[in-house]
Amino acid sequence: MPRKITEDCLACGDCMEVCPEEAISEGDPYYIIDPDKCNDCGECEEVCPTEAIIPV
Repeated sequence: MPRKITEDCLACGDCMEVCPEEAISEGDPYYIIDPDKCNDCGECEEVCPTEAIIPV
């Protein structure tokens, strides 16, 4: 199940750095996850300091 980033995102970039599929990109005002690229590994969710990444 892909994940999404909520409004709690601080746009710190930690999630983008660990994503093996490069599914995360900068958005306005917070980062976004491309559901077609997300392989549900959960690495982004583990590093998010605000728990802004949740399953869809």
